Amino acid sequence: MPELPEVEVVRRGLAEHALGRTVGAVEVLHPRAVRRYLPGPADFAARLSGRVPTAARRRGKYLWLVLDNGEMLLTHLGMSGQMLVQPEGKPDERHLRVRLPLSDGTELRFVDQRTFGHLMVDVPGVREDVPSSVDHIALDPLDPDFVAEDFVRALRARRTEVKRALLDQSLISGVGNIYADEALWRSRLHWARSTRELSDAEAVELLGHVGQVMNEALEVGGTTFDGLYVNVNGESGYFERGLNAYGRRDRPCGRCGALIVREAFMNRSSYSCPTCQRAPRGRA
Repeated sequence: MPELPEVEVVRRGLAEHALGRTVGAVEVLHPRAVRRYLPGPADFAARLSGRVPTAARRRGKYLWLVLDNGEMLLTHLGMSGQMLVQPEGKPDERHLRVRLPLSDGTELRFVDQRTFGHLMVDVPGVREDVPSSVDHIALDPLDPDFVAEDFVRALRARRTEVKRALLDQSLISGVGNIYADEALWRSRLHWARSTRELSDAEAVELLGHVGQVMNEALEVGGTTFDGLYVNVNGESGYFERGLNAYGRRDRPCGRCGALIVREAFMNRSSYSCPTCQRAPRGRA
């Protein structure tokens, strides 16, 4: 699933190619793509047609285009969603779900192989610049309003494993499996370590590594594993080459040489070094 760096790359692409262009006659080619917009596909298309995106924004893994009437086109990419900018007339992608023609002769296309992503028209919530359906999502570590001290205090107050806390979008948004594993490796923390056992210094260091690894991923366009994540131009990211833990089962740790292990975690996988990231007692 695309995480914060990948979604930010897409947001920047939309800011470059979609702002100031008038949306033409929108086509919803698969109703599941707008399933969370309760008024339905016809109303979705009607609300967007003739509108002009004025800003592209993001919180965590959600991104949205602010429209000239104050409403917002909210996007969640899910497992395999892509927001592509293509020239008008280019053959449709196999899994094209929604087409939004733009007045400059291009099209904004929502492509989603697994159909877990979705689009919807939303209105501002408590904050004028944030959609109402995203109000409950916590700030992400790259947001200028993110307060590290508040996060550390909330993290240490939880009674859970540290990786579960990192994936809790009500505590900190945008962090997914890949970057959680990478930040924990850099911090030498096992994913099952109790949040209540972390010192303030350990929590601050972990947060620093979360931000660091995400910024490094942004510089190279994010992480692409299966070809499903691409930017608006259809290009893959290259951070996979810089991964130290995630997806590196049975490969040597870059610090100590021990073989990286894979463990089951919340119906997915967690990767760590058994030497550098000592498991808590009872799990070793």
